[in-house]
Amino acid sequence: MRWRHRLALTALAVTTALVSGCSSGGVTKQPWVEDEVTFTADGLTLHGTYRHRQAGPAGPAALLISESGHTDRNGDNNVAGPIGNMRQIAEYLSEHDLATLRYDKVGTGATGLGPYADRPADVGSAVYTTGAKAAIRFLAGKNQTDANRISVYALGEGTMHAMALADDDSAGAPRIHSLGLLQPLPGRYLDLITGRVESDVDAAVRSGSSTQRQADDVIAAWREAVAEARTSGTVAANLPDGLSAILNPGNVKAVVEADAIDPVALAGRLRAGTPVLVTCSDSDAQADCRGIKPLVASLARTALTLVELKGVNHVLRDDPSDNVANYAKKAPLSPQLVSALDQFVTK
Repeated sequence: MRWRHRLALTALAVTTALVSGCSSGGVTKQPWVEDEVTFTADGLTLHGTYRHRQAGPAGPAALLISESGHTDRNGDNNVAGPIGNMRQIAEYLSEHDLATLRYDKVGTGATGLGPYADRPADVGSAVYTTGAKAAIRFLAGKNQTDANRISVYALGEGTMHAMALADDDSAGAPRIHSLGLLQPLPGRYLDLITGRVESDVDAAVRSGSSTQRQADDVIAAWREAVAEARTSGTVAANLPDGLSAILNPGNVKAVVEADAIDPVALAGRLRAGTPVLVTCSDSDAQADCRGIKPLVASLARTALTLVELKGVNHVLRDDPSDNVANYAKKAPLSPQLVSALDQFVTK
């Protein structure tokens, strides 16, 4: 989501449905079904959709991790609307015989806040990672999952949690066969937000809607807020020029925890030879192809596939404007992405 929207998203409830199977070469395959499932993570009950063949032998499976903040299992949120891109990815992977698990993260959908209802400020990046670890273990424990063919596909900030799973060597942690890092977060969270704030302020000066002195004051206030957040974990309640919509006492814990994770360093720790798909786009300010170069360089030891999309927005559809108002428009996944996935899922 756009930086000024990312941290204000709230959840939508989702439903599940039975889907029919397909046949190939005259052989009828078992139909795909979507089961409503639950699993627990440190006292929180997470709700998700396990999409799988009605019956059959163990096969490859993938965990799907949605975008940052309050984005539910299907990729929906109440700012951009019912986007549905993660549901579309699940359906795509079914066509390639991969079972999938997608889930409502803490604060979204059927999961809600659970034990955090009275202390929502305690929900930080660690809670999201703990949820992802519980999800991958749940998926690995299904009888129809081939433990040697478990993948993770994640979008945006979700890619940090995906890499954390691949880097997890704790007892009982499933081995991750491959990673799909779609429009990944390319650097530390507050550094990326700082870049966006500076870009917005510069644009305001060029347009004449702000003076250079006003712009300098906003940048100074923001940099002071970032320094305070990083050193003490606190922030003033009323930052100027709408900056409190990005960083405030209610979300500072989550922001600081996310900022403490360096995706570039995390990428450098991934197991050598791991198949990794990275997508970027010339139309996505959050994951433009120039900005992710350090992340790509850090993935040099992996079996990396880098796909530079053209005119594709942050929710993986063809829209060169990348306007948040268009995110919920009914549209298929970009054919460019589908073509990349067609090659990657065979690895």
